[in-house]
Amino acid sequence: MKLPPLWSGVLIARYKRFLADIRLDDGRVITAHCPNTGSMRAVNVPGCRVWVSWHDNPKRRLPWTWELIELPDGAMASVHTGRANALVQEALESGGILPFDRAWGLQREVRVDDSRLDFRLTTEGDESVWLEVKQVTLKEEGRGYFPDSVSARGRRHLETLMALRADGDRAVLVFLVAHSGIDDVRPAAHLDPAYARTFEAACEAGVEVMMLGCEITPEEITACRSRQLQKDQVALSGPSRSRSRR
Repeated sequence: MKLPPLWSGVLIARYKRFLADIRLDDGRVITAHCPNTGSMRAVNVPGCRVWVSWHDNPKRRLPWTWELIELPDGAMASVHTGRANALVQEALESGGILPFDRAWGLQREVRVDDSRLDFRLTTEGDESVWLEVKQVTLKEEGRGYFPDSVSARGRRHLETLMALRADGDRAVLVFLVAHSGIDDVRPAAHLDPAYARTFEAACEAGVEVMMLGCEITPEEITACRSRQLQKDQVALSGPSRSRSRR
């Protein structure tokens, strides 16, 4: 995925969830839109180098959007959760990265009862494969975790995937890892025990779990590696107690 032209600067503060003050390299201090509803635990680090895009749209209250951050360990992360589905769709349509045939039909944002899932793939035999995408940027003690805060919506998506699997469809949870330093993902039982328990039940019910990693630069984000995670690879766990208290 090619990114729009970006300006670099230093993060001053993120506040009120959707706002971020940033000092650009030319000295200007701007307020940018933060396109991320999560806690951004571990990627909201004042003083780090960040990149923003500018949008010439008079209907927007804030023309700047926070896109990327370079963390103290040198890892790059995308904070723009709106790009996660586009990256997965790009991987599906290009073929060879995710284990699905690119000739299959693809629908986005499909309503299922009182929920909505990110993708539905249909085979020539009209079989359905349902995908729900979750962006991962939380890294603690060398491992990636999801979610980064309590997520009732994430639990509902897992329950929907379980129901579809029980009806005979294939159901897949895709962790889109938008952090160059994460190679492994687990449910964050230390942050949302209820999500972790539902995740375990989903795995038992036959919901598949895949991880899609990315290479991230200020010019582009590329989905470059995927693997299917087995149940023993995503067992409930969390950082050490001393780490989780910090």
